[in-house]
Amino acid sequence: MKKTVFTGAATAIVTPLNENGVDYESFGRLIDWQIAEGIDAIVACGTTGEASTLTDEEHRECIKFAVERAAGRVPIIAGTGSNDTDYAIDLTKYACEVGADAVLLVTPYYNKATQKGLIKSFEVVADAATKPCILYNVPSRTGCNILPATMAALAEHPNIVGVKDASGNLSQIAEIAALTNGKFDIYSGNDDQVLPVLSLGGKGVISVLSNILPKETSLMCKHYFNGNAAEATRMQLQYLHLINALFCEVNPIPVKAACAAMGYGENYVRLPLTTMEEANEQKLLALMREAGLNV
Repeated sequence: MKKTVFTGAATAIVTPLNENGVDYESFGRLIDWQIAEGIDAIVACGTTGEASTLTDEEHRECIKFAVERAAGRVPIIAGTGSNDTDYAIDLTKYACEVGADAVLLVTPYYNKATQKGLIKSFEVVADAATKPCILYNVPSRTGCNILPATMAALAEHPNIVGVKDASGNLSQIAEIAALTNGKFDIYSGNDDQVLPVLSLGGKGVISVLSNILPKETSLMCKHYFNGNAAEATRMQLQYLHLINALFCEVNPIPVKAACAAMGYGENYVRLPLTTMEEANEQKLLALMREAGLNV
């Protein structure tokens, strides 16, 4: 039986940046606050962490820093996927060596792949890993969708334990759940679909919302698992407008502005991303205040 990396909510954590590089002081405070608020796991160097514009040195140092800062309090899942399979293997080996509890492997972007290519690529990375591997399906960004039959084939690999599915296609997620039949943990990759995915047997969410509401995002999942689906649904709907605001511009532009407003680093993103439009930012801050945040 494969080991579940986490159940509940994992924060796809932002990487605080400024013109000089990574702001590790803010990064450390954000990690500590997330854990104090009861988050169930942290994903470092994912999409929300701007991994695509971190240098290789920064990427590795951020993974190592997150592992050391968490110090075993919650699992750290390191984003190590790439469109270059050899690079993904190398980064995955590094993350495992420095103590990450699992790795997150995005589908190859730009060069895409056939389903056969996806299977081969993920399998060779998983072969090199000494920690559990969670796949990351986000076709809107990569131009490449992992089909349910492909997921089922990959679920047979001993090191591939689950998927963060951000396809937004609940019918596809249901088919994955049916085909994998409990061999494979499914996590929502979309904050507005946490409850639907949980209802299909999902284990939780890898979340952007939890950067600013870690306690609440985790609690929403806990309510569901404790048999209080009505309260979990109420929370899902309560935060729907805030979730929409966090995605009104390309992630992580809005959540970077939100974290900066809460005192976790500067509102700084690297090109080709630019900071949030003023009107959108004001709407986001208003919704954050409605949610009880002091911004």
